[in-house]
Amino acid sequence: MAKFEENLSFANLFQFPATIQPWQAPLRGKWKSDYYGNEGPIVLEIGCGKGDYTIGLARRYPERNFVGLDIKGARLWRGCKTATEENMPNVAFIRTRAEFIDRVFAPGEVSEIWITFPDPQPSKPNKRLCSPSFLERYRKIFPEGKGVVHLKTDDTELYAYCRNEVVLPAGYEVLHDSPDLYAEATPIAEACQVQTFYERRWLAEGRTIKYISFKLS
Repeated sequence: MAKFEENLSFANLFQFPATIQPWQAPLRGKWKSDYYGNEGPIVLEIGCGKGDYTIGLARRYPERNFVGLDIKGARLWRGCKTATEENMPNVAFIRTRAEFIDRVFAPGEVSEIWITFPDPQPSKPNKRLCSPSFLERYRKIFPEGKGVVHLKTDDTELYAYCRNEVVLPAGYEVLHDSPDLYAEATPIAEACQVQTFYERRWLAEGRTIKYISFKLS
């Protein structure tokens, strides 16, 4: 309860309804001008949890704008607090459901989406964050033909589903594809520089990390 109360004080946290009733974020279409105050690209992490990846990328790329989205307020507290304590103007967090991202962002407003260690939803493929239905939602907020999606996971089935059943059949341009990210001879910088809490845990257990990025044209 203390975290939920402190969440109300964070200027970098925006909380929106998680209901199907119509609503629209006040900053929709105005995130760059009215929140970040610059024209840098917006990079969105969906299912950001405590914001490890959002914060990590924001530290490395201060010229870009980062948003972490999750439905769990207690998780978001950590990211909000870190960004506040470190005075990071290029970071924001949003509490709502991933299904509603087109109510938060206008067409063309987001340049990249990161999906880091999501729930693999083994029995509900349509709920996977890399499913065709979610990709159509992402397309709505990307610049036409230019948006990039990154998936990082330890789950072999999820990686195979995204690669073999979604990305390749649709003919999307694959930018990077690795069934074992840390075995690459040439490390993929953005995918290796930041490790989430769960990623460190999985690596310690000997799991391989899979990664694929592609243009949603």
